[in-house]
Amino acid sequence: MSEPSIPHQSYARLFLRFLRFGFLAWGGPVAQIAMIKRELVEEEKWISVERFNRALAVYQVLPGPEAHELCVYFGMLARGRIGAILAGLGFMLPGFVLMFALSWVYLIFGIRSPLVAAAFAAVQAAVIALIVRAVHRIGRGALANRWLWAIAIVSAGAQFFGVHFGITLTFAGLAYALLAGKRYGWASVVTVLCAAAGVGYVLHFHPTLAVGSAAPVALRTPTQLDLFLSGLKAGLLTFGGAYTVIPFLRRDAVVTGSWMTDSQFLDGLALSGTLPAPLIIFATFVGYVGGGPLGAVLLTVGIFLPAFSFTIIGHSFFERITQNDRIHKFLDGVTAGVVGLIATAALVLLREGVGSLPALGIFVVALVTLYLWHAKRAVLVVVLGAALLGLLINVR
Repeated sequence: MSEPSIPHQSYARLFLRFLRFGFLAWGGPVAQIAMIKRELVEEEKWISVERFNRALAVYQVLPGPEAHELCVYFGMLARGRIGAILAGLGFMLPGFVLMFALSWVYLIFGIRSPLVAAAFAAVQAAVIALIVRAVHRIGRGALANRWLWAIAIVSAGAQFFGVHFGITLTFAGLAYALLAGKRYGWASVVTVLCAAAGVGYVLHFHPTLAVGSAAPVALRTPTQLDLFLSGLKAGLLTFGGAYTVIPFLRRDAVVTGSWMTDSQFLDGLALSGTLPAPLIIFATFVGYVGGGPLGAVLLTVGIFLPAFSFTIIGHSFFERITQNDRIHKFLDGVTAGVVGLIATAALVLLREGVGSLPALGIFVVALVTLYLWHAKRAVLVVVLGAALLGLLINVR
């Protein structure tokens, strides 16, 4: 049997191939990865199934949207670094353009119409259901033992009291790496040091950074550098799927940067759920609200830059280091910490997005639907169905 080989691809053909993938990217990362695997691995046999599985394992450990990173990976195999850039751009471009256009419409025309406002209120409730479902799905895979559960709970509490996520995730990674190695004494030292750092941070900045605080009264305009760095930081911290970016972007945009409200943040998530793109594309909306068209571009570039860089600069290196068991344990701890951060963000957004009995009813229906129905387009149907229900019952 001949070894798999990658057929010759011109730059234009490569870009158009992955542009088509981008237009068909419905149903979230599982459906997107399955589509790429079916066409490039099973049908066209660019690489073996075993090699694909190893590559996927690497990108599941690294931060960033796995489906997008796989596109960059296949582009790299086909035509080197230029091919990697073209494949990644092709995959993300449809979602970016559509979200950019929807952001413009949202800010120019708003939701002044009572019917549009009712639809968005209902969709916000459905989006909260999506986030709650994601917390359970990610947590079920990430919280494999009592230590990881404890780290997630502590991280959730730290997020609620306004501890900077850098302190929280450092604690989560180091503590679990030490606990897994049965170095309980050092784990206690790390816990005490991180707790002291967290308390000091809250005392210095409280109450401005409290995650449960109300939305700021006066919104501010971030600098273009702020928007780029916010995206870059979020792109480097998206362990475990696109939903993990929510607490990081929300903290910058709503809590500390104060350039948008929780309600607007939920609207961006709702819009992204209707598009053929990784959920992380809602970052374009966050950037547009903060800095207009240039802000949308800069925040999007920042959040996708790591996904390009890991392959273009050092895929082989990351493939080697992710085989290190200690690195795995550290990242397992970080992922557990992120689960705690998302859980707290979900509770705060629940309070914001489910403020009436009709909204609560839509939230429950959406959540039950997501648990019982696992079709590729379940997210799209839930979001659009919620909008329709909002129009019918006039959610407020």
